[in-house]
Amino acid sequence: MDRTQKEEMVSFLKGVFDTSASVVVIRNNGLNVAEMSDLRRQMREGGATLKVAKNRLARLALDGTEIEGLGDQLTGTTVLGYSEDVIAPAKVLVKYAKDNDKIEIVGGTMEDTILDENGVKALAALPGLDELRGKIVGLLQAPAGKLASVTQAPAGQLARVFGAYGSQG
Repeated sequence: MDRTQKEEMVSFLKGVFDTSASVVVIRNNGLNVAEMSDLRRQMREGGATLKVAKNRLARLALDGTEIEGLGDQLTGTTVLGYSEDVIAPAKVLVKYAKDNDKIEIVGGTMEDTILDENGVKALAALPGLDELRGKIVGLLQAPAGKLASVTQAPAGQLARVFGAYGSQG
């Protein structure tokens, strides 16, 4: 990389750190090209992006940001997963790390909070946005269904009482 490419990479990474809701740092312990391509595909499908960047350039991009402490996690062969969705990169990377021992979760950020490995795993355990929307819709529909059954119950009971009197007389 020449100087202009490094400056472009630092400004790109600064933009990533400023606009991403979460960043996850993983350590690559020997993924081959096919495995890395598969991981990138899974990240895209999950709504996140994967970027391999030199640690020194990433630390330069972190200077002066609220998440400057993330630079301490950038040791060894690291890869950054990021997204505007807080949960997306953590979900995909933690799931991939369970199936493949060639990557290791190091830590990350959520908004301006620095997370360790356990924090990223806890973030991955949270339900996704679509799942939360489904639960909210279910909660909103449940009272309406219960209200309808409660209001229909007295009419049904009256009909059964009149039916019983009619069959007696």
